[in-house]
Amino acid sequence: MIGAGNVLFVIAGILALAGALITVSSRNPIRGAMGLLATIFGIALLFLKLNAQFLAAIQVIVYAGAVVVLFVFVIMLLGPDALGEVGSFPKGKSKVSRGIGGGLLAILAGVALVLLAGRGGAHVRFGDVQPDHGSVEAVGGLLFSRGLVAFELATALLIVAVIGAIAVARGKQTKSHLTPAQRGDGEFFHGTVVARDDRGRPPSKGDG
Repeated sequence: MIGAGNVLFVIAGILALAGALITVSSRNPIRGAMGLLATIFGIALLFLKLNAQFLAAIQVIVYAGAVVVLFVFVIMLLGPDALGEVGSFPKGKSKVSRGIGGGLLAILAGVALVLLAGRGGAHVRFGDVQPDHGSVEAVGGLLFSRGLVAFELATALLIVAVIGAIAVARGKQTKSHLTPAQRGDGEFFHGTVVARDDRGRPPSKGDG
């Protein structure tokens, strides 16, 4: 008979894997962000399975409530340019990038299989769980001691991403307000040139 804990583990695993696949395969960045959100909720359920309620709450509050919202904000800031179009990239470059990504994934999968096969069937027993396992004090002490560098690097990475998105959006908006000559389009006029009076109206036939 399948226990409730196993059912929760299966649901959380399916949710996390499905969200991850949507994130990496979706062409629409909004759908990718929603897939990331599903993955975050799946990981939060896994934390609940491990009786780490504090980590599950932090997973939802920080990542779903802050990081995913930040991603959506950047996507909306970029506007239609962030959505892209099918076939907007050169076919040659697209095939090369996909080939490199697929090759790296195959290499990593092969290395993981070799490492798993080399361990044999020996089981590793974990140590006894301490009374403060998963508490706020334990997580905070670990985060600001052994994980301090990684924590600060993640913060800097998010800040740089936001600044870069704002710079790209401002550059596109500035260029859209320039005249054709300032944008370097190469042509000042399209069609015939019509003389106009002081009010900007074309002259009538009786004006001579």
